[in-house]
Amino acid sequence: MKNYILFDTLPRWIIILMPALLISGPFLSDLGVSIVAILFLINSKKENLLKYYNNYYFKFFCLFNLILILSSLLSDNTLISLKNSLFYFRFGIFSLCFWYLLEKNDNIIKYLFISILACFSSLVLDGYIQYFFGKNLLGYELFNQYRVSSFFGSELILGSYLARFFPILFGLFIFLDQSKKSKPLLFCLTIVFILSEGLIFLSGERLALFFMNLSAVYIILLLKEYKIYRFWTYIASLCLIFILLNLFPVSKDRLIDQTVRDFTRNSDDKVYIFSKPHNDMYITAYRIFLDNKFFGVGPRQYRNTCDEYSVSVYSCETHPHNTYIELLSEAGIFAFLIVASLFILICYLSFKHFIFKFFQNKKGLINDFEVCMLSALFISLWPLSPSGSFFNNWMSIVYYFPVGILLWQRSKSIKV
Repeated sequence: MKNYILFDTLPRWIIILMPALLISGPFLSDLGVSIVAILFLINSKKENLLKYYNNYYFKFFCLFNLILILSSLLSDNTLISLKNSLFYFRFGIFSLCFWYLLEKNDNIIKYLFISILACFSSLVLDGYIQYFFGKNLLGYELFNQYRVSSFFGSELILGSYLARFFPILFGLFIFLDQSKKSKPLLFCLTIVFILSEGLIFLSGERLALFFMNLSAVYIILLLKEYKIYRFWTYIASLCLIFILLNLFPVSKDRLIDQTVRDFTRNSDDKVYIFSKPHNDMYITAYRIFLDNKFFGVGPRQYRNTCDEYSVSVYSCETHPHNTYIELLSEAGIFAFLIVASLFILICYLSFKHFIFKFFQNKKGLINDFEVCMLSALFISLWPLSPSGSFFNNWMSIVYYFPVGILLWQRSKSIKV
């Protein structure tokens, strides 16, 4: 009984509550991932769970992790870099444990759906209260008098959280097929969906708004049964955003006017990649890569190396603000190729599924549930936009969260 609680019940509830732990900040969420990974490693030996390690996902993950560790060992700041690479394995193991627990009891899907829906509902309520009254339920004020952060406080990641978890929430909804069981619940979900996407706009996060639109288009193009529902909820969301755009011009200044200014910043009216700071960070990171092609300067070491390669005062930040440029400069060409290959594989599967399903009238390669999970990965790995640090613990949890669900779902139909 004690073993069941330790190796089954505890990690199951940590995973179910992970969306809420991510709202609390990086400490509890990372602690939860570490506990889940350690318990699964112990249980793997006790229960002989080797089958979960014998698949392409884990083999490539191990290769990627080894490259990161080697990159750290070759770094000028070995110990600091190893803090990020040596225990990076916990994220991959977390996905395996998620898969294992779902295989034992897929009721986790139902509780996880309730958990994410509760988080979204709380953020929607609190976020709109903060926007219209100036403070949220905990007393956090609007950032810069117009950017909503809700329970995240000074961390301006509300929009990112909603945009990245929205495809997962929608996918869980599809899996449970709630639309055929409860019309009142479907109505409530529709309201939450529309208000959530409106709140992404009010968060002032341009990247989150882009990801919201990107995942919506991806899902609408690839879904079969729920295409019409997602299309109309998306249209309703755009109508809400249009209304907010006209009622609150301050938000328009942040998302539209400032974006135009960033692209043409400076008196010479040059066009930059996203903005002059982004442009200069990318050039700096590329220079670092040219001198460290194979293994980079070590994970999270851009900040300690950029001074030597800087092109302007904008060059040095904690990371270069693009996943693939960060991988090139900090981990080298091999790590870059692994992640880039994964994104290309997702694009290939998505395109082939689209062709099969809608032009050749075949079954397709993936179901609607998997489309939504792939959408979450697709926006996380999207190369043509600024991004947070790939090695940030909070972001890593978000990246790997849908992986376990996909591994479980694909293992039901094909050999992984």
